[in-house]
Amino acid sequence: MVNPASYGVPSAFTTDPLEELCSRLLRISTESDVDLEVALVAREIETRTLLDQLPDFIYVKDRRGRFVFANAAAGRNSKFHNGRDLVGKTDFDILDKETAAELFAVEQQVMSTGEAVEGREERIKLTDGRILWLTTSKMPLRNTDGQIVGLVGISRDITERKRQDDRRHGHARLLEMIARGQPLQSVLDALVRTVEEELDDVIASVLFLEEGTNRLRHGSATRMPEAYVRLIDGIEIGPKVGSCGTAAWRRSPVFVKDVLTDPLWDDYRELAITFGFRSCWSTPIMGADGRVLGTFGLYSNSPREPTVLELELTAMATDIAGIAIDRARAEERIQHMAHHDPLTGLPNRALFWTQFGRALHEGRREGRKITVAYIDLDNFKQINDTLGHAAGDEVLRTLASRMSNCIRVSDLLVRLGGDEFAIVFSNLNHDELGVLRRLQELRSAISRPIVVEETSVTATCSMGVAFFPQDGDTPEALLARADRAMYEAKDQGRDRLRVAGGEGI
Repeated sequence: MVNPASYGVPSAFTTDPLEELCSRLLRISTESDVDLEVALVAREIETRTLLDQLPDFIYVKDRRGRFVFANAAAGRNSKFHNGRDLVGKTDFDILDKETAAELFAVEQQVMSTGEAVEGREERIKLTDGRILWLTTSKMPLRNTDGQIVGLVGISRDITERKRQDDRRHGHARLLEMIARGQPLQSVLDALVRTVEEELDDVIASVLFLEEGTNRLRHGSATRMPEAYVRLIDGIEIGPKVGSCGTAAWRRSPVFVKDVLTDPLWDDYRELAITFGFRSCWSTPIMGADGRVLGTFGLYSNSPREPTVLELELTAMATDIAGIAIDRARAEERIQHMAHHDPLTGLPNRALFWTQFGRALHEGRREGRKITVAYIDLDNFKQINDTLGHAAGDEVLRTLASRMSNCIRVSDLLVRLGGDEFAIVFSNLNHDELGVLRRLQELRSAISRPIVVEETSVTATCSMGVAFFPQDGDTPEALLARADRAMYEAKDQGRDRLRVAGGEGI
């Protein structure tokens, strides 16, 4: 063993073999030939056994970028697998061309300027496609005349740390999207892409469990074949429905190693074969209240179990997807409550003005005729006073349902408050007489008896009708005109329809 002190190495460095090596390499004095000098440096290293125990990559190169020494760690991450086999090779023999050219340029810069590079992060792509992240220091190697004869490199593999950092950043980015109220679809698409970017040859998918049903609906699958997405959309969960349908049914993860042999895929095997899927691992997405919201699945084209990394990413994905879906549905409920009547579920007055204004705007642009009907139940207070408010609420719910069944998708039915309702009729084939016939049918539906608490109740209504544009050109003006016509109908005896400026029906 060479004494470090003979090379002028301070005693403080002798406790660290790596620092000791660096000091020795940088201070070695040799003869004239550059390649010979570097070879002599390599032979001078008598601590190879110790260096081979270190996890860092340690290597020496000559001025032409050829390895003259590499420890075991450096060799293990090359296709040669042995540090000694790297001797005489260059980065072009072990890395893809673009990566090798970039490193060669950096190293030539170090040897040309004599300035070391310290703590440089390098993204290394090997010839087999693997990606490594290294933090590297490269120092020029000089002889006693001050001539640079090569360089010494020390690299530490930070691939796993980089992955963890990227995962944390991705996690934070997704949570920020949720916090900022980004659309659920955007969040789930970003989640799927984040997972797929960290994995090789794996496709990710999110399915929703449709509220009020046992069916899984498409959520997000940015790389899934569209034909496969269409075929599984709406699949009903059960104890033997592939990976995702079974996971949602069991409320626990289902990892199918080989879809060709697993009985859970008996009814879907041909589908998997068609699209080249051999394994599928699915985990239920759970809500904060313990309900199943959907599933997160990973598909592979080879029969195997999920890796540790794939399990970690699945855990992260299901957590974030659960938060995103819970929040989106809560916001939907809040929006619905803000714009809908809690008793009948119909749009309320706030939504009415917005939708009515939009209908009038389209009516002006497209030359449509629009009708608004104001509906008020006759003597509804008597029902509340006689049978109680609970019975009155049941009557309102029943009548709201009947009115909903009498209108079209293009029509707008709202509860203005109390026992007052309004309908806006707007479509391209608008026929005023046809609308009036439909309103008469609606009056007949309202007047059918309702059984409440074993008591038969009959409710009638008075209607006022106004037309755009002849009775007004704003929502406020038209509704006020229909309101006046409704009161005229009441004055004429109730249980009738009156057209603004016309006679009662």
